[in-house]
Amino acid sequence: MANALLYYLIVINVVTFLVYGIDKWKAKQGSWRISEATLLILAVIGGSIGALLGMKVWRHKTMHKKFKYGLPLILIIQIILIGYLSK
Repeated sequence: MANALLYYLIVINVVTFLVYGIDKWKAKQGSWRISEATLLILAVIGGSIGALLGMKVWRHKTMHKKFKYGLPLILIIQIILIGYLSK
């Protein structure tokens, strides 16, 4: 069970990181964008580390308050939840 969760977290964070990069690329191209709701949902379902890394590496959504403050809050809640459920 723990291995499955670890694999899931690795995959969802890699996917989230890449989606943030794709959205940044689309923004530069003036192309159709990935919705902010989708970007936030990816973080909520376990991709918060990938989202934070994507913000830093791609310099994407760094000025939006819901991302700047929301993503760290999501990560903190996830860490607390994992700690609570692992007892």
